[in-house]
Amino acid sequence: MRETDEEKKEEEEEEEGEEEMEEEEKEVEEEEEEEQEEEKEEEEEKKEEEEKKEEEEKEEEEKEEEEKEEEEKEEEEKEEEEKEEEEKEEEEKEEEEKEEEEKEEEEKEEEEKEEEEERRRGGVLQRTYKQQQT
Repeated sequence: MRETDEEKKEEEEEEEGEEEMEEEEKEVEEEEEEEQEEEKEEEEEKKEEEEKKEEEEKEEEEKEEEEKEEEEKEEEEKEEEEKEEEEKEEEEKEEEEKEEEEKEEEEKEEEEKEEEEERRRGGVLQRTYKQQQT
């Protein structure tokens, strides 16, 4: 009877030992699972942050590109306006020169007419004088 009690006691202790080991193994497994879950979450967060950062960089680049294009467009428009202004001034200058030439031409023609008129009058006077002499 005594042996059976001892055997029983040993068996109980063995069972308790096994249960404790199983409990410890279970706890270790749970801890590992938690760690893996945490690592997974951290990786996902890191990935999301990376994607967010890339998206922000992309948006920044696009914004800079748009600003650059806008500046170039404004520069082109400014150059075009300056070119048009220069052409306009050139046309006005040419127009003024043309008008000046026409004015000078008219004055020259007027002078020539007057000189011709003078000559004719002078010729008539001379003829009249000659006729009176004779």
